[in-house]
Amino acid sequence: MNRLSPLALAVFTAGLLLIGLAPRVSAQRNPTMPSQRTDNLKEDLYAEFSEAKKSVNPEVRKLAYPTAKEFVRRFGGDNDYQVKEVQAFIDEYERNQRNVEVFSTYNAKNYAKTFELGRASLKVAPDDFFVLGVLGEAGYENAVAGNASLNAETIDYLRRAIKLLDSGKVTKADPFRSMDVARGFLNFSLGWFLKDQSPVEAAPAFLAAVKSDSPYRNDASVYYRLGVATLKGEFAQLSAEYNEKFGGKAPSAEQTAMFDRLKNVGERAIDAYARAVALMTKPEQQDAKNKILAQLTALYKNFHNGSDAGLAEFIGTVLSKPIP
Repeated sequence: MNRLSPLALAVFTAGLLLIGLAPRVSAQRNPTMPSQRTDNLKEDLYAEFSEAKKSVNPEVRKLAYPTAKEFVRRFGGDNDYQVKEVQAFIDEYERNQRNVEVFSTYNAKNYAKTFELGRASLKVAPDDFFVLGVLGEAGYENAVAGNASLNAETIDYLRRAIKLLDSGKVTKADPFRSMDVARGFLNFSLGWFLKDQSPVEAAPAFLAAVKSDSPYRNDASVYYRLGVATLKGEFAQLSAEYNEKFGGKAPSAEQTAMFDRLKNVGERAIDAYARAVALMTKPEQQDAKNKILAQLTALYKNFHNGSDAGLAEFIGTVLSKPIP
């Protein structure tokens, strides 16, 4: 005769008791009280869950989830450590299942389905970094392919993922290889989306990307985008404000202070351009390097009395200096 599992045996016995077919006990023995029977069933069910969860056998481990669901169905109203442990297991198991589905559709490049599943997952767990990261990757790849339909949504997910990362709440870098790679990609992508519509926001994102210990740290194109965003964003805004306040007026301490701020922003843009030029060492990058160098030279002269003296030396040493 096959042995019943503790769960099956407990449920079967309980059923017999309910319909009056359980073996009758002798009048000389104390009958088992209903509360005790419930406690026994709860302990048996919890033990079966714990054994399945710890098992090295994949087939046995599969039983942990349905057993956990049965446990919570019966005893979820109890406020004890067992219920909390089992519910935490269920939450984590279901989160992992959702994540597998989201990642599978992303891997298949079905970005519309990825977003559909991701939206549903985030309704359950709004701060799921894994899902936000996958949606960021899917949205970026979708946009690079020429489809802008998911852009606004992607920007929101990127911002949320970066906020979680910066808050220190993320303990696992998945779906990225490391926290630095995550920080690099998320910030670069955010900057990429915002570079035209909001260069003021794009520049700090590009800066965070190049300051991360990730491939973006040595990517000439990201430094170039940083320089362009700095000029189009903060520099352009500050220039307009400077001209409005001090255009045609006599010099003053306030004017000098603001001009120094303006010059500082310009020097940061020059630094970014110079790093882009210094990193372009491959023959196939020569044409792009020459174009950026021409832009850099003009910019440098604007802040150095029309002279490019010292520019070559600056480019040659810029990579050895901290990023401003």
